[in-house]
Amino acid sequence: MSVPIVRLFLAIVVLFAVLVAWTSRWSIFEADDLRANTLDKRPLFAALQVKRGAIRAADGSVLARSVRVRTRSGRAIYERDYPTGELFGHPVGYANLLSGQLSGLERSRNKELSGTTSELNSILDQLQGKRRAGNTVVTTLDPEAQQIATDALAGQKGAVVAIEPSTGAVKTLVSSPGYDPNVVRDAAALRELNLDDENAPLLDRVTQGAYPPGSTFKVVTAAAALDSGEFTPDSTLDGRSGRVVSGFPLRNDFDENFDSPSLTTALTLSINTAFAQLGEELGKETMGDYMERFGFYRLPPLDYPDDQMIRSGTRVNGRLVPVTSPAIDIGRVAIGQDKLLVTPLQMAMVTAAIANGGSLMEPRLTDKVVDPDGRTVDEVEPKEWSRPISEQTASELTQMMGNVVDEGTGTAVQLPGIDVAGKTGTAEKNIEQRINQPWFIAFAPADDPRIAIAVTVESSVAGFGGTVAAPIARDVLASLLD
Repeated sequence: MSVPIVRLFLAIVVLFAVLVAWTSRWSIFEADDLRANTLDKRPLFAALQVKRGAIRAADGSVLARSVRVRTRSGRAIYERDYPTGELFGHPVGYANLLSGQLSGLERSRNKELSGTTSELNSILDQLQGKRRAGNTVVTTLDPEAQQIATDALAGQKGAVVAIEPSTGAVKTLVSSPGYDPNVVRDAAALRELNLDDENAPLLDRVTQGAYPPGSTFKVVTAAAALDSGEFTPDSTLDGRSGRVVSGFPLRNDFDENFDSPSLTTALTLSINTAFAQLGEELGKETMGDYMERFGFYRLPPLDYPDDQMIRSGTRVNGRLVPVTSPAIDIGRVAIGQDKLLVTPLQMAMVTAAIANGGSLMEPRLTDKVVDPDGRTVDEVEPKEWSRPISEQTASELTQMMGNVVDEGTGTAVQLPGIDVAGKTGTAEKNIEQRINQPWFIAFAPADDPRIAIAVTVESSVAGFGGTVAAPIARDVLASLLD
C-alpha cells in the first residue's frame, strides 16, 4: 500500500475518532452539565412531558407525585403535587420544572425521579419506542414522628432530626418554620419566600442552621478525653466557679462550686469549668482531631444537595477556621461556646456514633428506588462513614449520658420502662436579654439504641435545654420507639 493512501486512511480514522469523542462528550460524558445549563430550555420543556416518579414515606404514603394538567393552550403536561403540604417541605423539597428550580430530594434524586439515569439510556429508550417515566423514591422518613416533632415545636423556630444509629436512616427531619412546596409554583413565589428574612422559611435549619451547641458539645470533649486515654470516667477535675480560662474567669450555672468532681459527675451536672479544664489539658490538636473524626469541618454524606448543607466547626467572621487557630479559645469551645457553630444534623451524627458503639454510619434519606413496574432497581445499603471512638469509649459515654437523664439535667426526657442516654445544652446568645439556644441530644433504649435525636430551639428567652428541648425529644422518641 502506498504511503499517501496510508496517510489518508490514518487521517480518516483520526477524524472519525474526533467525531465520536465530540458527540460522546455532549451525549454521555457531559450530559449532566448540558442539562444544567440554564440557557438550554429543551430539557425543561421535555421534563413537563414526563411523569416524574413519586416520593414516598417509609410507610408508603405519598409525599410528592406528578399530576396531569392542561395548559391554556390545551397542551397536556405534568405538574408536581405535595399531598402533605408543609409537613415534609424541607426534606422533599420542590420541583419547578418549567424554571428548572429544584431543592431537597427532588434535586438530589432528580435522575431517578425523572427516569434519566444517563443520556445513552434515554436515547436507547427512544429508539425502542419506550415512553420515559420516572422511578419512585422511597424514603426513610416516618410521617407520624414527623408530625409529632412539628407539633412539639409548636411554631417555635428550631429543628428536630432523628436517626437510626445502626443504619443512618433519617426518620424525622423537621425545620421550623417550614414552607408548603405546593405554593412554590414559579420564580415569583420562590422570590417572595426568599425575601422573608425574619422567618427564613426556605432555610433548612437541620442542615444549614449554624448554632452554638452549648453543653451538648461536652459529649465530644468527653469522648476525646476518654478515647485519648488521658482521662477516665473517675478522673477528678476542677469544678470551681470563676476558674480563669484563656485569661478570663468562667463561671458555672448559678455560680455553683463543685469540690473535685469526677468526669462522670461533671457531665451529669454539666459543670462548665471542669470541661474547660479538659479542653485546655487535651489541647487544640487533640480536640481538633476528635472533632474531625465526628465529621466537623466536612459536609455530611447525606443524599441531599450540597448547597443545602453547611459544615460545622469554629468560625471567624463567617469563615471556617481550624480549632488550632490563635483566634480560638479552646477552653470555651470545649463547653460548646466561643466561635463554635454546629448544625442539628452534626449533633445527631455525634449522638448516633456514640449509640452505635463508636461507628458513625452515613445518614441517608433514601431507602430504595422502585421503577414504574414495581421492581426495586436500587436499595441504599447502610454504610460506615467513620469510627471516631472505640467501642469502650462509647460504652463509657453511654453510662455517663444515662446518668444525665436519670439524675442530672436531662430528667425531662425520661420514658416509662425505657432507659435514655442524653445531654442538655443551653448556649448563651445574648446574656443581657437572656436569650438562649436550648438543645437536647439523646438516644434510646440506652442498652440497645434504636433512635438518636437532636433538638434545638432558636432564641428562647430564658429557656433551658432541659425544659424547652428535652420534652420535644421525649415526644419524638416515644413515637419512634412505640
